[in-house]
Amino acid sequence: MNVSRRLLLRRTGAFALGAFLTALAAACGASPTTNESPLPGAERNGSQEKADMDNRLPPGQHVVNRLPILDLGIRPDVSLDEWSLDIGGHVENPVRLTWVEFQNLPHVEKVWDWHCVTGWSKFDVRVGGVPFGEIVKLVRPRDGTTSVIFESRDGYTSNTPYQEMLDKESLLADQLDGQALPLEHGGPMRGFIPWLYAWKSAKFLSGIRFQTQDESGYWETRGYHNHADPWNEERFGGFSIFGRSRRGGVTPPLL
Repeated sequence: MNVSRRLLLRRTGAFALGAFLTALAAACGASPTTNESPLPGAERNGSQEKADMDNRLPPGQHVVNRLPILDLGIRPDVSLDEWSLDIGGHVENPVRLTWVEFQNLPHVEKVWDWHCVTGWSKFDVRVGGVPFGEIVKLVRPRDGTTSVIFESRDGYTSNTPYQEMLDKESLLADQLDGQALPLEHGGPMRGFIPWLYAWKSAKFLSGIRFQTQDESGYWETRGYHNHADPWNEERFGGFSIFGRSRRGGVTPPLL
């Protein structure tokens, strides 16, 4: 083999290796080194898109395209004629709403990002329902109320600070993407509290209690954080009612 042929083979092999490494880097999400300048505006647009996502995505989360379906394995299917919602506790006007009465309350539609403690985040979830403020106006919680307890037909409960429910937007949701909320997502009506991990947004709602003292819910008694702010990664509370740490090795909350 003459020298020129050997040189050609070495150069061909180096080119193939470089192409392979470039493809591998692209597949792994790395950016290969290049001396070429990007098209005008491309780098800015990509950086802006990443910055926008970073501003919307809490730590430890990844974005999903479809809303996962998670529950306790029980999906109580109640007819709308039999459906009711009991709202009481430390209030002036306890009520039991029928489905027709619930539908007659003011409804709105919102688009929110939603985050689950299991690690997924769904951007731009379109939900419709009754603002929680309308429930407050209806039952008129008494002075000294500190906690809101959500009760579900499958035995699930969750707790949320009353003052946060006053200060921030949330819904009793009966619509998803412009359609009636399906049973697998907690229909016909569920809580939707977008600023907390999704386990706080109880499915299959049957009751709401306003209380002067907090009361841990289903997952809170199993070691998960009492507050559940995704931006502070409030995933675990440290110790459960069983007297030992539940960090790791525990079934994650279902929403």
